[in-house]
Amino acid sequence: MIYGTGIDLTELSRIDAMLQAGLKLPEKVLTPAERAVFATYGAKRRVEFIAGRFSAKESYSKAFGTGIGAQVSFQDIEILDNAAGRPEITKHPYAGSAWVSISHTDQFVMTQVILERGNE
Repeated sequence: MIYGTGIDLTELSRIDAMLQAGLKLPEKVLTPAERAVFATYGAKRRVEFIAGRFSAKESYSKAFGTGIGAQVSFQDIEILDNAAGRPEITKHPYAGSAWVSISHTDQFVMTQVILERGNE
C-alpha cells in the first residue's frame, strides 16, 4: 500500500550557480558515500548528480509528509546506484520501502519518490 508520493523539479542552472558560488552544497546535501561518488565525476556530471540527489531528497520529504527540515534532513536520506546503475534509496527514516526515479534534460532534473508500507 502506498504511504506517500512526492515529486520535484529542479533547474540544473540553479544548482550549477550554487556550486560556482562556492556554497557548501555537497556537504549539506550529500552523505559521505554520495560525496565519494560525486568526487569521481567531471563538472557537468557533478551538477547533474547533485541536482538529482537534491531533487530526490526533496521528493522523499514530500512523500514523507514533512518537507526538508527538523524531522527529515538531507543527511537522513542516501541514494546510491546499484550495480546496474539504477538509483536506490539505501538509507532513510521511513520504516517501509522507498522507490525513486530520477530523470534529466539539459535544463532540469525531475524526480519522484514513492513510499510504500507493508501489508498491515
